Amino acid sequence: MAGSGVVISDSGQPYSALDSYNVAVCRPPAFTGGTANTRGDDAGTSDPYTLFTVTGDVFVRIWGICTVDLVSAGAGTVSVGVAGNTAGLIALETATEIDATGIYLSATQVIGTVSVATIPGPFVIANGLDIAEYLGTADVTAGNIYYICLWRPVSLGSDAAGVSIEGSVSPAGTQI
Repeated sequence: MAGSGVVISDSGQPYSALDSYNVAVCRPPAFTGGTANTRGDDAGTSDPYTLFTVTGDVFVRIWGICTVDLVSAGAGTVSVGVAGNTAGLIALETATEIDATGIYLSATQVIGTVSVATIPGPFVIANGLDIAEYLGTADVTAGNIYYICLWRPVSLGSDAAGVSIEGSVSPAGTQI
């Protein structure tokens, strides 16, 4: 299901949880930073690019999968975080060092496979701060990364039945 943000199992049914985390997937359009205000345009209106909309307080683990080598003529950088902590979830990496088949989870990508235990986190995101991709130094003019976010709600709320756990993470923006 392209663009749905849902991971589908071999049986055709969506995964709703993995290792007791909910699963959200963001498949943004390719980087086209040579075009004003698109994903990849450093300091354009799509920088930062919101990947996931967060409500309440959540625990998250997040990583990216590079499907097409990233291109930047001016040593552009990519990081993932929240407002006020732009590299708080995935550290700053030079775009041209993020290659197809790479798993982007830190300042040094891993090629092809990685142990789930090495994925950073879980991180606490408070007060519904959205998860975004941030650029620095220069435009990223080509390539693509999609992101997988494992999340759990931790906000306390109430409903007619009493206290419940609230909070959510969902893909944001245009999906391909």
